[in-house]
This record gives sequence, structure tokens and C-alpha cells, in this order.
Amino acid sequence: MSRRHLNTTKLEIIQVATEMFVNNGYSNTSIKAIADELGLSTGHVTFYFPTKEHLLAVLVEMLCGFQWSELRHNVEEGKTSLFAICIELAVMVSTCETNEIAKDFYRAAYTHSIPLDIIRKNDIERAKIVFSEYCPDWTDEDFRIAETLVSGVEYSSMAKTDNSPSLENRIIGAINNIMTIYNVPEEVKKININKILSLDFVNLGKNMLNEFSEYVKIINEQTLEEMFN
Repeated sequence: MSRRHLNTTKLEIIQVATEMFVNNGYSNTSIKAIADELGLSTGHVTFYFPTKEHLLAVLVEMLCGFQWSELRHNVEEGKTSLFAICIELAVMVSTCETNEIAKDFYRAAYTHSIPLDIIRKNDIERAKIVFSEYCPDWTDEDFRIAETLVSGVEYSSMAKTDNSPSLENRIIGAINNIMTIYNVPEEVKKININKILSLDFVNLGKNMLNEFSEYVKIINEQTLEEMFN
């Protein structure tokens, strides 16, 4: 049954899409299904979002900010530190391990070019803040090259197969590889990995997408405009 009519806004499309992606999965949700839920034609939705990938890209950009903020609030040592980047990765990997819908969402984000560009752009800005002390002579191009490698490490750690290492070892390996890319000293690597292993990162990530969905429900059009301006 439709819940909205022709006065549906871009924000309402985002809200309904988020709910459907989180509850049904990205792969199982079509633009037509979103349009039907809103009581609109498919063309009305594609006026705002030409493809499902464009809609995913908007959600990924919102999720990047939400996820970072939530983890910094839940982990006292987070802030804008190396540890915050480590715990964010651990949460994403563990969420994919325990939640097939979340795995579908994250893997779609890393395998579609538009959302992947957004992930890399966000991560480059964070990397410049967190890793500059270990890479003092790096240029913007160096950081772009590094994040191309890092996004591959992140995706591989989430893409579990029958022959994959255990969850803990995948997280340790991914964090170690990322810190190696950014010239982080061995002692600093060990400290951060040990901190990660002392936390219940599985529980931290358990409801991340559901909490994101609830967050999207309460934002308004002004907030949306501020996010993308």
C-alpha cells in the first residue's frame, strides 16, 4: 500500500530506500519496488536518482558520516585517531560476518563505481589527518594511490569464502596491511591491534545499519541539503 503521493520529496525517497535496503537487502530491492512503496511511477524516482547505484551512493555518503560519528561516541579513544579507523574496519567486517543483508549492502558499496568513489574520497580526507605524521612528504596523489589499495583490503576482508581465515584473523590482517601502507611503526600497529582485540567489536556493529535507518527517518530536508552542500 502506498504511503506517499506526488508531493514526495527526494528525502522521502532516501528514507524509504534506506528502510528497504536495510530490511530486504540492496540486491533484493528495485527502483520499482521503492516507487511502488511511495505510490509513484518509476520515472518519478529516477528523476531524482537515475539508477539504484546513484541512490546507494547517497546512502553510502550519509552512512560514512554516521558510522564515524557513532563509533567515536561509543569508543572513548576514537576521536579522529588511528584507533577510530581500526575499529571502524573491525565493525564493518564483523557486521558482514553476522548479517547477510549488511554484507550485501557493504559489498554493493565497494563494487559499484559511484559509491566506491565516495568511500575513497571520505577515507582520503581521514587518512590525511590520521596518517600524515607517518607520511610527512606524501602528496594528494600518494594518498589517492594508498586509498585505492586500502579499499581493496577492506573489501577482501568483508568478502568471506569457505577458505577465508577466521573473522579475528581477517580483521588483524586487514588492519596490519592498512597500517603498513601508511608506514605506521610496528609498535604502534601492535598497540592498536591489541586494543581492537580487547573490544566487543561484533556487538558494536551488530545494529549499525538498523541505527542508521532510524537516523535517516528523523532527518529533515534542511539537514539533507547541509550534508551535500
